[in-house]
Amino acid sequence: MINSLYVHIPFCIKKCLYCDFNSYSNMWSYEDKYIDALLKEADKIEEKSFNTIFVGGGTPTTLSLYNLERLLKKLSKYSPKEFTFEGNPGTIDIEKLKLLKYYGVNRLSIGLQAWQNNLLKSLGRIHDLDSFLKTYNEAIKVGFDNINIDLMFAIPDQSMDDWVCTLKNVVKLNPQHLSCYSLIIEEGTPFFKLYNENKLKLVDEDTDREMYYFTKDYLSKNGFKQYEISNFAKHNKECKHNITYWMDEEYIGIGAGAHSYCKGYRYNNYLNVPEYIDATQKGNAIQNKVKVTVKDELEEFMFMGLRMTDGILKKRFKDRFKKDIYDVYGSELCELKKLGLLVEDKNYIKLSSYGIDVSNKVFEYFIK
Repeated sequence: MINSLYVHIPFCIKKCLYCDFNSYSNMWSYEDKYIDALLKEADKIEEKSFNTIFVGGGTPTTLSLYNLERLLKKLSKYSPKEFTFEGNPGTIDIEKLKLLKYYGVNRLSIGLQAWQNNLLKSLGRIHDLDSFLKTYNEAIKVGFDNINIDLMFAIPDQSMDDWVCTLKNVVKLNPQHLSCYSLIIEEGTPFFKLYNENKLKLVDEDTDREMYYFTKDYLSKNGFKQYEISNFAKHNKECKHNITYWMDEEYIGIGAGAHSYCKGYRYNNYLNVPEYIDATQKGNAIQNKVKVTVKDELEEFMFMGLRMTDGILKKRFKDRFKKDIYDVYGSELCELKKLGLLVEDKNYIKLSSYGIDVSNKVFEYFIK
């Protein structure tokens, strides 16, 4: 049974300078036809219900009230226990918040990134701090009590004091969940171009790690449990949808460029919005479909599972693959433990604190 649905909305008012997601700021004329296509694709879904639905982007809250309601009417019929909607300040007003609440959205994910307006401007964000605070307070007023705030550290020209200020002020707002990511310079973004032209002053690696260690320590002292490399939650407020990915469980994705892992296949839809609309109208939005081999499944199970701070449950590995984990990865596990990158107890194998710092290197051990 597939328990999770991802819905992609590719529209943005302005694309942030660091963003490499499938999003566009110049395609508003396609909005009506895009929602038509999205609803048509949803009609083909066999599942009658989902435990989790996550609407991401892009910026889903850029949709007009008309199209937002069309989408919500459809998705609410799946009766999700966790129904997450992403949004950015500057695109959410009180009417949209009330509409989301009315149709059963019970979790918001709001992008802030930094407390300082100069850093927000340098990232290409469309909002300032006051705009974020207005959105956040209106969400609480409407009745949302499960809110994630996205934050980013190691931003160009960001000091340690800036990050400490951001984190302390955000914690005072009492959100239920925080996602704290270190900036990655992705190919094809304006930041990548600036970096190659030596016009981007990046935070050094030591400061990056100092920011991360402070994050873990400060959030732990303030009631947040770290449950994944970059994610922290109050009691029982973990993002259940994202745990689906990290546990390497199957899910369905709809929308332009959306990925799915379903019935032993991984597939993705057409990336380009007009191509996606056209393909959906012809009856099939899928551009590529690949059978997941046992080798692929093993690799994904390991490097996704190790992102979780609990690590990999050895019994779950054996139940899924009918083999002991040491029969498959014995030499790799022994070497990584010897290097101090993994730790093990009776039930779990997980990254050490040092292993988290070099997690990508650890994951490479399981890709053959």
